[in-house]
Amino acid sequence: AIVSLGVGGLGIGAAHAADKAAKPTEFNGSPVDQKVSPCDDFFQYVCGPWVEKNPIPSDQSAWGQFNVLAENNRAKLHDILEEAAAHPTPETQKIGDFYGACMDEGKIEAAGTAPLKPYFDKIQALSSKEALPALIADLQKDGFNVLFSFGSTIDPKDATRQIAGLDQGGLSLPDKDYYLKDDKKSVENRDGYLAHVTKMFALLGETPDVAAAHAKTVMAIETTLAKGALDKVSRRDPVKTYNKFSPAELIALDGAFGWQSYFDTVKAPSVETLDVTEPTFFKEEGDLLSSTSLDDIKTYLRWHVVHGVAPMLPAAFVNENFDFFSHQLSGAKVLQVRWKRCVRMTDSALGEELGKAYVAKYFAGDAKARMLALVKTVIAAYHADIEKLDWMGPETKKQALIKLEAIGNKIGYPDHWRDYSKLTIDRNDALGNDVRASAFEFRRDLNKIGQPVDRGEWGMTPPTVNAYYDPQINEINFPAGILQPPFFDPTLDDAVNFGAIGLVIGHEMTHGFDDEGRQFDADGNLHDWWTEEDGKKFDAKAECLVKEYGGFTAIDDVHVNGKLTLGENTADNGGAHLAYNALMQRLAKLKEKKIDGFTPEQRFFLGFATVWCSSSTPEAMRLRALTDPHSPARARVNGTVVNMPEFAKAFSCKPTDPMVGKPACRVW
Repeated sequence: AIVSLGVGGLGIGAAHAADKAAKPTEFNGSPVDQKVSPCDDFFQYVCGPWVEKNPIPSDQSAWGQFNVLAENNRAKLHDILEEAAAHPTPETQKIGDFYGACMDEGKIEAAGTAPLKPYFDKIQALSSKEALPALIADLQKDGFNVLFSFGSTIDPKDATRQIAGLDQGGLSLPDKDYYLKDDKKSVENRDGYLAHVTKMFALLGETPDVAAAHAKTVMAIETTLAKGALDKVSRRDPVKTYNKFSPAELIALDGAFGWQSYFDTVKAPSVETLDVTEPTFFKEEGDLLSSTSLDDIKTYLRWHVVHGVAPMLPAAFVNENFDFFSHQLSGAKVLQVRWKRCVRMTDSALGEELGKAYVAKYFAGDAKARMLALVKTVIAAYHADIEKLDWMGPETKKQALIKLEAIGNKIGYPDHWRDYSKLTIDRNDALGNDVRASAFEFRRDLNKIGQPVDRGEWGMTPPTVNAYYDPQINEINFPAGILQPPFFDPTLDDAVNFGAIGLVIGHEMTHGFDDEGRQFDADGNLHDWWTEEDGKKFDAKAECLVKEYGGFTAIDDVHVNGKLTLGENTADNGGAHLAYNALMQRLAKLKEKKIDGFTPEQRFFLGFATVWCSSSTPEAMRLRALTDPHSPARARVNGTVVNMPEFAKAFSCKPTDPMVGKPACRVW
């Protein structure tokens, strides 16, 4: 699984004025919050003024530097898509037609729920549980999240080949805990979910009593699935989630489900082995199907059909979907304007086709070369860091350096663009386009089973404001979207750029050596290359971070989950150390002076904190604390600088100041 830099994902979108794009933020060392000492609360010192001047827009649940840049990119994509819809060329026909159909609210309203009828008819025609696997296959092929997920995955023990993978699924709420926790807020959210499902069934024409009964059925089935699902912390353990099964062993585990019928209907390539993420889930799923009536299973399937395509249905469905998932769970006050939603959906469905147009128009040609130079500088700093570690033995160091030197990198956009020629897009069929795009992606993924790994494939689209590390490919990836101010600005001094994009580079590299990534070797195989003694030392150092971040309060009585966020916290801290050391090597030659009253060392930390300036609604803070492996922005800033003596020295902090760790945690 790829590990992203983490920008939230709970509301990248609209600017303060609904139809105007925000301008990308440019770094400015001031104003800072003069009422706060940087040694007391560095996040408030740097970000306080920005947060005060940039309230969360009403259609958002979070707003920060990532969001502003992503919104600017969305405005660029909007221009591309408006032109493609009005004046299509052979290269832009598909993206223009997808966007144009999405924007045609008149046709969507006129169609009503008629496009769902073929699915509902198939579900109603289900006459026995023996026929269920084939129906599940048909629904999953069109992108509906029912019961579980199936697709290709890189074999953790042989990173050169793709095998079949089965994973838990079938839930609508964000995480299993939403079904099982009994605190007041969780109960309130479940009540809201029941009301939401009831309203959606009512919109399909059911009477209030029938809709309410059906909602309870959906809740009961999903709650049972949740009980068998693996929690988010456990899912970060690649050993725990690697369970190789033959088809015969899978049938023995879950005999209530006709797996051969499923594989035949889904038309998977020959399945010789499967990686089953959570065997217990599938055993309990089998028990659930055996004990649940056919009518209740049909109700569950009908729910996932309407839930899966809600954004492409008439306004009544769209608004109800927003009211629960975006308003109640995330805190957004109003629905985004339609063009922003359609830009996002086009990027999701035809990401590389749209990305190709974005790169051609907006990505500077020399950005790749500049980034490559920065990457090499940070790699050199990491090499030096590993060499001088006093807690790691020579045998493990040797393997660590081999892995470091093997890290690949992708910058900007793919070398080979995805071919969408077999995907049919109809200017008059918005929902159909969405389903066909999902089916296209499902088939593209399935066809990889049994094939060599395509190391040129990207996990993000070019306009994305994010970055990621893939432990099974052992590479770092930086889409074109993030290579702009405030992350990367060639007009600014090295100190700021190393604090921003330099830290991003170091962050992604460190993911290769966090508690999850360190379990993969230089070739991307799940292989323990650590000596037993060094492994124990790593765990002890990591535990310091678990305790530190577990002490941060996310919202009200909800604390940051130090175990869930360990990988990202390790990457933040390691990335900051690496980028700072790389800057020091550069400054030894350039000897930069103060700018705007700040030393280069201070501007490094100012550049680092600036990219995390953001705020979230209370609902979004709670949601992220329960589901997001990234710590809240304040914790990411303060939790990193508190562990850096270099920060204390740069700002002349006293040993007793809050931003000086007692003790300071350090892994890398």
